[in-house]
Amino acid sequence: MAPAFKTTAIIGFGEAGGILGAELAKQGQAVRTYDILLDDAAARDAMRRKAAAAGVAAAPSHAAAVAGADLVISAVTAASAVAVATTFAPHARRGQVFLDLNSISPEAKRANARAVEAGGADYVEAAVMAAVPPKRLKVPMLLGGARAADVSAALNAIGFATEPVADRVGVASAIKMCRSVMIKGLEALTLECLMGARRYGAEKEVLASLAGTFPGMGWDKELPDYLIGRIAEHGRRRAAEMREVAQTLVDGGIAPRLAAPTAELHDWFVDALAAAGAAWKADAAFDWRTAVDALLTRIERCDEPRSGSGPKPRVARAGNPGE
Repeated sequence: MAPAFKTTAIIGFGEAGGILGAELAKQGQAVRTYDILLDDAAARDAMRRKAAAAGVAAAPSHAAAVAGADLVISAVTAASAVAVATTFAPHARRGQVFLDLNSISPEAKRANARAVEAGGADYVEAAVMAAVPPKRLKVPMLLGGARAADVSAALNAIGFATEPVADRVGVASAIKMCRSVMIKGLEALTLECLMGARRYGAEKEVLASLAGTFPGMGWDKELPDYLIGRIAEHGRRRAAEMREVAQTLVDGGIAPRLAAPTAELHDWFVDALAAAGAAWKADAAFDWRTAVDALLTRIERCDEPRSGSGPKPRVARAGNPGE
């Protein structure tokens, strides 16, 4: 039987957690949140104001946030995802559902499931299949786990758009991880392709050729700005996800020959834009040519290495919260 969710705890009140919390509060849910920034004296007041504006109560601790909650949503960084599940486990109670939204490998999700279920709660993995801001609560999610079907029905009843895809943990995550090889790899390929084309004054012809080969995609219109802009805006988070993608491949016995370098390029681009004074600005339109020109100028001045110099990709073993 599908559970009835009336009280929700959200661990992690960043972009995704903040949006979901605000939307659930509008649905009449009692929503509490805990975020590590609430322990940071410099960030605490801003985080409390953000929660209050969303109609969400800021809890003083992880334990206080999850106490009595029907639904616990984990929406943190990939590096913190396992630690959140293991921190929750001692406070879990029967009947609670732990919904793991984090972009981590199937093995990491399985480790989280073992920790949560040992504490007595039900674990359901969720793979968020699109950017959260545009569709907000209706962002498509794939669910996996023994209770995926029941939980999907309960979530959809309060406004979510979820689909159960497996009764075991790991399949939903694998779908997202494998898809990311293509999506984030395409972003990285576009950046490297157009940096070279811009450097040689050939971007018009290159884009025209791509538009002819792949008609309807928008290569000669807005697509390059979108793809490269995604790295500029979310590169750090997407690099972390690509390391989880690399780990997913390693766990399957597949060398991450493209996934690991994709993570490196995403990190490098964020660092390089900042060093060139062209970092992403939320209040300004992004133009790929302007961004690339700033990087090429640094390269010409020999201020910037000619290959990626960001943090090296690190393929961590799943289940280690310190990684």
